[in-house]
Amino acid sequence: MDANKNKTSAGPMTRRNFLKQTATVAGAAAAASWLSGPLYGADNVAGANNRIVLGFVGVGNQGYGSHLMPIFNDRSKYNVAIAAVCDVSKHRREQAQKLVGEGCKEYEDYRKLLEDKSIDAIVCATVDHWHAPVTIDSLNAGKHVYVEKPMCRYLPEAFAIYDAVKSSKKVLQVGSQGCSDQKWHAAAKLIKDGKIGAVVMSQGSYMRNTPKGEWNYNIQSWATKDDVNWQMWLGPKIKTRKPDFDPDDYFRWRKYYRYCAGLLGDLFPHKLHPYMLATGNPQFPLRVAAIGTRKVMTDKMTPGTPMRDVPEIIQLIAEFPDGMVMHITSSTVNEQGTQEMIRGQKGSLYMAGNRVELKPEKPFSEEIDPETVGPFPAESIPAHHQNWFDSIRSNKEPNCGIELAVRVQTVVCLGEMSDRLSTMCLFDEKTRKVTDGNGKELPIIDYGWKDGVS
Repeated sequence: MDANKNKTSAGPMTRRNFLKQTATVAGAAAAASWLSGPLYGADNVAGANNRIVLGFVGVGNQGYGSHLMPIFNDRSKYNVAIAAVCDVSKHRREQAQKLVGEGCKEYEDYRKLLEDKSIDAIVCATVDHWHAPVTIDSLNAGKHVYVEKPMCRYLPEAFAIYDAVKSSKKVLQVGSQGCSDQKWHAAAKLIKDGKIGAVVMSQGSYMRNTPKGEWNYNIQSWATKDDVNWQMWLGPKIKTRKPDFDPDDYFRWRKYYRYCAGLLGDLFPHKLHPYMLATGNPQFPLRVAAIGTRKVMTDKMTPGTPMRDVPEIIQLIAEFPDGMVMHITSSTVNEQGTQEMIRGQKGSLYMAGNRVELKPEKPFSEEIDPETVGPFPAESIPAHHQNWFDSIRSNKEPNCGIELAVRVQTVVCLGEMSDRLSTMCLFDEKTRKVTDGNGKELPIIDYGWKDGVS
């Protein structure tokens, strides 16, 4: 008998070796296809030479420093032109116009900017409660949109944006740049290929420790009632209105529920979008529970600023129809994070750093091999910009498009409701209704809820 008959080059013909051997050809072909496909920008994009004309709405710290300046500096690489900038602050729009130079128009009211037929696409980096109006009006005006995270302030706005994207057929990208970090796409490929079996849990965190209170940004001397159109900044939806310009609200708005969901709106999207993308099949949540606290009271270390409404630490758990449970934590009073990972029945993916590490579960160690994919370039906003521009030219769903974004925003909004109502929130995708654990329908939090903080 041939002693080598039941052996492979890797040793005896175990079940794992057999599975590896039979999958070699198909796996190699799939890998080749994946590495040369859109994920790595190797495809030929239709209309790639067409210049995209941009308008910017909101050119504060994020809009100017993270979007306008880097796009302007790389305008030749992106093949874009900047036609106009808009902000309620005269100082900020003049600063932005000066950067772009001659030919760049400036507006105080974004609706005037949208009248410019030459503008193809809008970058929106306003305060959160303006995300939905600017996005919807831009889509309806025939413009593609890049909107900062969170996509909007409240749940009804998320579905209004969804409907506007579908009816306009324009490309929307939400500014959660982790979605253009290729390690999350690599994780989705591993999951799709069955490398970890059924996905059962995922966990991540975004942690900070800011002794003087997160978002207590310095108040600038140029910000006065003569510089900022305060009533336009507030807009028509804010119910608890301060009649006169308030520089604390203007610079530190993320602290207050009337403008923002705090950590849920600012930091959670950086984790929710990539983890839900990595499943390869983002779903609406079945139920969400969140608990937040603000007992450290860091704002007392910044004299003159009010105490925040939003939590200093919050933990969220969400269940999805496929059985996955997601746990995300965020803090402004402790910077120690949880282990970044996606757990499957057969193996787990470790997501820290710039690579994906697959480790099999012990009962499946004969079937699943350890594997490391990467390293990949670090996540970056310019890579996310590039993905948006490529998606516009190819008319494809971008890395953080509406199908992913509306599901993430549902988790965010239900998390806020759960924390503020002290209840678990159940969601029905078909009716878009929210109920508690007893089946009682809950009123969806919107502008004006709980007078004084919304």
